[in-house]
Amino acid sequence: RLESWYPYIYSFTCSGCRISVSSVCFVMARRELPPEDSDLSRLFTRLWEVDDNRLTSGHDYAINLQGGTKRFWTRDHARDPLFTFVASTAFKRPTYKTFVALLDNYERATTVAESVTPEEERENWAFLDAIMDTRPMKETHRYLVEKGKSPHSERDFKRQLYDIWFKLYRRTRETRSLDSSGFEHVFVGECRGGQGREKREVIGFHNWIQYYLQEQLGNVDYKGYLLNKEPEGPHTRLLTIQFSWKNETKPQGSTFIGTSPEFEVAIYTVLFLCGNNGDNVLTVDRHRCNVKVYHHGRNLGTAFPIEL
Repeated sequence: RLESWYPYIYSFTCSGCRISVSSVCFVMARRELPPEDSDLSRLFTRLWEVDDNRLTSGHDYAINLQGGTKRFWTRDHARDPLFTFVASTAFKRPTYKTFVALLDNYERATTVAESVTPEEERENWAFLDAIMDTRPMKETHRYLVEKGKSPHSERDFKRQLYDIWFKLYRRTRETRSLDSSGFEHVFVGECRGGQGREKREVIGFHNWIQYYLQEQLGNVDYKGYLLNKEPEGPHTRLLTIQFSWKNETKPQGSTFIGTSPEFEVAIYTVLFLCGNNGDNVLTVDRHRCNVKVYHHGRNLGTAFPIEL
């Protein structure tokens, strides 16, 4: 079962002044999750095992968890940054280097039209070329071909990956602009709202590399890990945290820690093509998790992991 917060609207009328008042509160509810997909668990554990670019906690990076918090708490429970260090040598690896090159290619605000320059398109393809040279993506391609979900040729498969991750689409109803993509939302992050009384909020932003780099620039303020699930300590591989990005809050965001870009692209791509639109209960190595992947029409809307 998974515990989630859901909005509940309640109304009452004051008998003295005969004024009706409506308000919203959030209640905790439990819902049943689907059974674990053993086939995908075996695949993802295999991808984990062959992820040669996965970083090692304590050697390649270190995190400082500090205090726990809850989704609707506003006080900062972490005085220091989440990351103590990440080895600079990690960013010299081809998949990391080409991944980082993509992170400044997007407009942060939804409703603002995205445009792709010829240089940015070359950067997109360079990233796909780099990850396709890795074992996780070769295993992923083989699996998807066997399932009849992807073309046999690597060239056509990369075109499919390009459409899943980099094809622009409209996320916001209030605009006709193509203001989002799967890559931007999942790995870079976006900010929506701020019109009228609507509060601006961070959406997406489920990647530890982007988080670390934004933290180094002073754009991210870590506020603590979520108390729903006690993390495994400084060597945890999956973390749910609260943070702000350029003064806009993400009350709850989940991410893998120390995993390679190709590993995350692999599992999210497989689930987009083969998994449920929503909850996917899996065991990756020793970690039992719910990897949530949502479609946005025919596009990849979001993808992120939650430890169970």
